[in-house]
Order: sequence, then structure tokens, then C-alpha cells
Amino acid sequence: MYFRRYFCSLTAAGHRRHYQRPVKQVIKSNFPETLSEIKESIFSSDFVAVSLQETGSYSAPWQKCLPIDTDETAYLKAKRAAERFQILQFSVCPFSVKASKLIANPYNFQLFPRHEVKVGMPSYSFSCQSSSLASMAQEGFDFNACIYNGISYMSRAQESAATVQTRSVLLNGGSLQSTSALSVADCAFEVADYLISSLRKLVERCENYGSRPSLIIDVCSERQVQLTSEVQALKEFVNIVLVRRPAKTGVEAVQVVLTSSEEDKNLLVKEIQDLEEEQKRLVSGFREVIDLISTSQRPVVVHNSLKDFAFIHEKFLAPLPPTTNEFSSSLLSVFPHILDVNHLMKELGLFDQMNNLSSAISYLDSRFSASIDMEVSYEEKTDCVDVHGHSVTKVCQLFVKLCSILKISLEIPEEGRTQLPALLQCSSNMFCSSDVRDPCNDDVRIWTSKSRTVSLRNLVFLWGFRRGMSAQDLKDVLCNSHDVFSEEFDVKMVDRTCAIVVFWTPGFSKSFLGIIDSGEVFSNKLGNMIFEGLKAADYETYRRVCKSDFWKPDLAECLAQATDETKVFSGAKMQQEKSVICWNNDEMINLDEL
Repeated sequence: MYFRRYFCSLTAAGHRRHYQRPVKQVIKSNFPETLSEIKESIFSSDFVAVSLQETGSYSAPWQKCLPIDTDETAYLKAKRAAERFQILQFSVCPFSVKASKLIANPYNFQLFPRHEVKVGMPSYSFSCQSSSLASMAQEGFDFNACIYNGISYMSRAQESAATVQTRSVLLNGGSLQSTSALSVADCAFEVADYLISSLRKLVERCENYGSRPSLIIDVCSERQVQLTSEVQALKEFVNIVLVRRPAKTGVEAVQVVLTSSEEDKNLLVKEIQDLEEEQKRLVSGFREVIDLISTSQRPVVVHNSLKDFAFIHEKFLAPLPPTTNEFSSSLLSVFPHILDVNHLMKELGLFDQMNNLSSAISYLDSRFSASIDMEVSYEEKTDCVDVHGHSVTKVCQLFVKLCSILKISLEIPEEGRTQLPALLQCSSNMFCSSDVRDPCNDDVRIWTSKSRTVSLRNLVFLWGFRRGMSAQDLKDVLCNSHDVFSEEFDVKMVDRTCAIVVFWTPGFSKSFLGIIDSGEVFSNKLGNMIFEGLKAADYETYRRVCKSDFWKPDLAECLAQATDETKVFSGAKMQQEKSVICWNNDEMINLDEL
């Protein structure tokens, strides 16, 4: 009974304990009318903020982006999440800043993937993370409404693949191009005999296209469709319309429809074009909003650019490419200016762990004089608004406050709306997850009392220790157990089965890996742990895990598999990369929260 009530829309109001600025809710029924409305909002605004709500983000603690991740491994994790999980809510907020007032037009689109038009595409499937669904349920999210009334969509790549099934049925006036080679069967369409036999069929048994008489010409290739439209005998008829019939039984055909007059012909052509436009709208669905944002060339503001745009690319553009460079290149060709509020927060250098929107806004309000008035277009239209999707208005607020503190003017002249303010140029297109990274190398900035940089070569992953051991337990065992642990080192848990050791002295990590591989016997606790199955691996092994398809809940199992594969292919040369990250004692996983 508890879950039935939780997932019921009637309980939604009970979870709204405090006032939230209204956001227009968009579902399948009001989506067509909203398209023209949001188009006007986007093109009349200076920025567009977006915020996503997915069915999940990771399947195991180590699979979320961690401080130890480089740009490459962080992208691979975001890529896997985008391929497995699904977007259920997509919030869009075109906004501008005029005279220190934030003018916002927030929309929240409920999405659910389905095929509105049967074009032979494979069915959708996706994973769900229980904590994400529970969080949405606590906010009163109506899953039934989402499933039945959510807006469908098709990515650009999917639509391109379905072009054959959804291509124009109207042949008149089009320049048909065929790539199929000329065949002997095509000759039938170049002589009058075939046309005469078709006309005889029309006389014997009239076929109609709606209320209009027509004849059907069977074809077996795109080339024959083209030849049909070029038959001279048909061109002599002024008031005919050629229509492609779908191959329902494996045989395609061209239907020649006879109209009563030029006016009737134009009416039929318009009817067919309207039907095609409706089908196109059903096929693309919500992606039309993505295309509007892209066409407008407005800067897009987000809170977690790497995760959000990995989902946007995967769901609405094309399958994610294998590398970060290809991802950036593909994405920036569609969205030339991407601004992440995470990056702006890091530039202030004051609250490095403030990844929660509400806490970040509260922090700024308490320490800076950056008061921002917000004007929302739907204040009076309470019948079409709700609190779902309000995170996108917080993204707007946080962005405007940060720019105010950083002395960045957001009042953009109308003729310059596709250009970024000069002070924002250096902050654009920085794909952040939770940490700001230098785009020129594999750096990750993580702070303790001060920033410290460690080479990836000085990191060692440990697993095979007793379950339940803490990072401090491991450090106590390792301390002074060997010369490599006589100098400063650190230990942190990655998940319950695996820890990472940071050697602050160069070369000690390599020595320690050699000790583990050599099978050297020790009489101390370290020796006992090695005897009981303690294993170690370098960062390259972790990188291979992230690149592979072998993702298990426990990182230890993944590393063991990758290590075994390395032993089999030990003759292969491993790629060497000069990579460094920064270490922070405070930003690893808190096992109490798992």
C-alpha cells in the first residue's frame, strides 16, 4: 500500500511543503501548442538553462564520477550511464537579465520513449536506479502520467535510419535520386505496354485513393519509382498526383491518383503534405525542442555538463562516440556555447563541495550581496503549472548570482545574442562532472588543506583484503610494514571491496607493485594479507576497466578480471600517458551513505 500511494498523483500535493516558483508542465496533449510558445521564448531570450531528471546515474558506488577520475574515465562513466538510463523529465528555461532582474520562462517536459509511428525501429529498454525513483516519488512525481502521457522522441540518428520508412509519399515535383543499378525489370517502365496493362487493370477493377479514382503500379526498387514518375504517358495527364504506397507485404507500389481539377489536385497535395508533417512531428517528438535550442545558438547553462550532455547526445543526437575529443567535437557542432555553473563556482574557490543547487544559492546569499529578483511568466497561470522541474530555475538563479559576484555583465544587446560576453568565453565548453579540469591535460583539482597534485603513476588500487576493513585499518597495517611505507602515503576506500593508495614519494608505487607480483614472503601483517589474497594494480588497469564492458558492482572483481587479461596479453605494449590528478582526503565515498 505504501508504494501504491507513493506513486499516485493524488499524493503529490502533500509533498509540496514550501512554495516553489511555478513551472509550466508539458505532456503529450499540450506539447504541440507549447512548441510555438517555447520557440518564441528561446529566440527572445539571451540564455537557455536545462536540467534533467533521469531514472538513474550509476549502478554501483565506484561507477559514479570520483576525484580519482581523469577526463577520459569520467567521460566513460557518463557514457555508460547515458546508455543505460533514461530521461523522464527535461526542464528548459529560456532567460535574460534586464536591469538586475532575472526574466525566466521555465518549462518542464515529461518524457517517455515509445514509437508513435511504426517504422521498424527496435523497442526501447532502459535501467532504473531505485534511489532515483524513490526521490522522484517523494517529490510527488506521477509515474503513471509519465508513462501514458509522456512525450516520445527519436534521435537524429534514429530518424535518419528510419528515413526509408518515413520518406515522402508525394512524388510530384520532387527530384528523385536512386542509387540502385539499372536492371532488366526496369525496362518495363520505359515502354507503353506496361502502362497499357495497368490501365486495363483500372478499367477491369477501379481502385480509389480516398474518394478519388486511382491505379496502382507495382515496383520493386527505388529506381523503378523514379522511372514511374518519368513515364511520358503519365506526364500528359495534368491533374494526376503520384503517391508512394508503403511496402506492407514486401511489395512497394506507386499509386496514380486522378483529381477532378487543378484546385482538387492542390487540395490533395496539401492534405498529403499535412499528413507528412504530422508524421514527422510524431517521429521527432521532444527532439524538436533540442533542435530549437541548437538553431537559436543561445548559450546553454547547466549544473553538470558532462552528465547532462552525455544524456542529451545519446538520446537526441546520436550514439556517444568512444573518446572525449570526438564527444566534444560532435556536441559543440550542435551547441557552440555550454556554460557549467560548477566551473564558475570553482573559479570563486570558496565552496568546492557545494554541488547542491539550493545549498550553493544559500551560501552565496549569506556571504555576498548579490540579490537577484526573478520574474516568472506563469505567476498568474496556476492551472498549467507545478513545482516539478523547479531545479532549472535554481540553475538560472545560481548562474546569475555567480556572474554578478564575478562582475560579468549578462545584459546582452539583441544583435549579439548568439555571442558570449567576453568574460564568459574562457569559462565556456568546460565539461564538468563534479570537479573542474584543465582542458589541456588530465588534471583533476581536489583539495585538502591545500591543493596537491599526484601523478597517476603514484596511485595503486588494492583489493582482496578482509571485508569490513576501513581505510584507517589498511593504513595501520601498511604503515612501516615495508620501506615503501616508511614515507608519507595515504589510503582511501573506493568502494567496500577496493581501496586506493597514494604514494607521495615518486617510484614507491612501482616498488610496491613489484613486491605484490614477486610473491616475496613477509612475517608481518602485510605478508599475511598477501598470503590471504591481497592484490594490487596500477591506474592503467583501472582505465582498462572503464573502457571495457566488464562492469560489475564490486570494483575488485573488475580489477581482477582486467589483471587476468593483462597477464594473458602481457606482451602487448601498454599506452603510456603523462597524467596527473590532485588528491583530496575529503571527497572520497562515505561508506556510511551507501
